[in-house]
Amino acid sequence: MKRKLIAAIGAAGMLVSVAACGSDDGKSTGADGFKGQTLTVWAMDGSTPDGWSKDVKAAFEKKTGAKLKVEIQQWNGIQQKLTTALSEENPPDVFEIGNTQTPAYAQTGGLAELEDLKKSIGADWTETLNEPSVFDGKQYAAPWFAANRVVVYNKRVFKEAGVTGIPETRAELFEAFDKIKAKGKAEPVYMPGQNWYFFDGLTIGTGAELVKKKGDKWVSNLADPKVGEAMDIYKKYASYSTAPKDKDEATPQQGEVFAKGKTGAFIGMGWESGIAIKANPKIEKDIGYFTIPGDTADKPEGVFLGGSNLAVAAGSEKQELAKEFLKIALSDKFEGQLSKELGVIPNKESLQKNLQGQPAGEAAAPAVAGGGTTPLIPEWAAVENPPNPIKTYMTAVLNGKSHAAAAKQVEGEFNKRLAQKQ
Repeated sequence: MKRKLIAAIGAAGMLVSVAACGSDDGKSTGADGFKGQTLTVWAMDGSTPDGWSKDVKAAFEKKTGAKLKVEIQQWNGIQQKLTTALSEENPPDVFEIGNTQTPAYAQTGGLAELEDLKKSIGADWTETLNEPSVFDGKQYAAPWFAANRVVVYNKRVFKEAGVTGIPETRAELFEAFDKIKAKGKAEPVYMPGQNWYFFDGLTIGTGAELVKKKGDKWVSNLADPKVGEAMDIYKKYASYSTAPKDKDEATPQQGEVFAKGKTGAFIGMGWESGIAIKANPKIEKDIGYFTIPGDTADKPEGVFLGGSNLAVAAGSEKQELAKEFLKIALSDKFEGQLSKELGVIPNKESLQKNLQGQPAGEAAAPAVAGGGTTPLIPEWAAVENPPNPIKTYMTAVLNGKSHAAAAKQVEGEFNKRLAQKQ
């Protein structure tokens, strides 16, 4: 299976919702014919900034004559809420969905096909952003935006250690860590043992596949030597850190650790710097960002691309009106505006110019072309439920087990989860 895909968060999902009128049959297609209808779009909390929402609503209502109602959803419990809504007679017409969640919803028949939309407006969508919208060779959603991890660093710590330039290769980054370590005033990097999404990016960089097909079933491929190569890189990062080997980046929150000013860098989302600033406002002047460097200067490290797609409910009676909304929301104008306002990666490479002035976004953009996601199969969701067996594997390796032995240790649980019915 292909992994050159983009997918926060851990990533961020969005939904814009329009309330449906009971008398609307949804069959009109002309601008005047849409009058009297209301389109419901579900958007996730934080995904639709006020300026963008106001301008999209105005453009949609002017073009179609219909009304747009945006209903903001909370992340907590959204999957069950959306699953229930899609099975009812009056689902949201358009909704935001996490890119890695798209295959599961497509498999159950909850999403309308959007092949015609792809042909009309998606010819230049970034391939790695669009692949999570495709299931079984068919277009079931449209890429909206994405985000990926960068190196968030303390400029003061780097300078005091004699690091004068931005590292452009992995070797140069480790050399910078060596200098910080030798200086003895700060920990080079905060790298807990279970920063799983960073590790997933490393496996993308080594070309590893986390699952493989055995007969008609997906099974663990964690024993792949390429996974071991990725873990070796992770071990090198972790060797510069005293962070717990059995915790992830949120336990404790690495932004709060960084806020103390005693850490050279951490690998994280740009928004995590805000956590550091909230904990210690004085650190803001010292924060910088750069692309996670890879083996060579011309190829950044592989990254997990978390993001959101926009989809149309298969049960919506307003299919054509929903597509009119998508044409507006996904247009260059509004993709560019969203990128400017949120600092997220837009769905076209040509629109990345809108990230200028967004330092974290500018640092994230170079890695997009080589980014990817977790395996885009419906069965994957259960794998990441706690306790994630891949996190268990990571801790085992960091505690001294060989790659092969650690992979074997979690193989049974991994396969058990892949076999769960979706």
